Amino acid sequence: MNFGALIIGDEILSGRRSDKHLAKLIELLGARGLKLSWARYAGDDLDRLVNTLRQTFATGDVVFSFGGIGATPDDRTREAAAAALGLDLALHPEAEREIRARFGDEITAERLQMGVYPVGSDIIPNSFNRIPGFSIRRHYFAPGFPVMAWPMVEWVLDTHYGHLHHAEDYVEAAVTVWDAYEGQLIGLMRRITADFPDATLFSLPTIASEGQRRSIELGMKGTAARVAEAMACIRADLDARGVEWEDKA
Repeated sequence: MNFGALIIGDEILSGRRSDKHLAKLIELLGARGLKLSWARYAGDDLDRLVNTLRQTFATGDVVFSFGGIGATPDDRTREAAAAALGLDLALHPEAEREIRARFGDEITAERLQMGVYPVGSDIIPNSFNRIPGFSIRRHYFAPGFPVMAWPMVEWVLDTHYGHLHHAEDYVEAAVTVWDAYEGQLIGLMRRITADFPDATLFSLPTIASEGQRRSIELGMKGTAARVAEAMACIRADLDARGVEWEDKA
């Protein structure tokens, strides 16, 4: 099962708002032994958003979408999802009940518009203010507000994908290598990559600011047994070179 992220909004692309969803989604997945396979950003242009959603629906992946499900004219995600699937939009009865319960006598047609989804959708409960998100075809549409969106993501993961939690034998491990350049370690990296083709090596150098030490985060990801074996080889090689390193927490 692959998980993807779609972060929507002109305000993200223009820099008026900074995206916080990507890092949080990675964290929420990781806490459950899952990982993010891909991420995309999209603006509010309807035609482009429809095309983007056609592509993501075609993957069959589980996709968490953030933003664009409000009631203002620039919120086009609900409309785009319906168009991408060739479906009509309709007021969802459960969403209507939740929205009416939230606003009571202050209910308006504009507020009810937030419960209009592609036909066949299910609601995602909103523990913050009762205005639901919606899901259809393994796509889970949440608001752009983190205080609402992140509990929705957790609810989806725990309600619909609990059977996948920690089901895959997948780990990541790394060491911090001090005062080294990647060029000095390319031979080691090539050997480890050749010896462990069923695992993936990664190297993340830092550019040290004044007063800081240069370092490289060198690690492996894959099954627990193979990662442990590869990391043992990496540590032994670093020791043989006399290079200072420490396990990364």
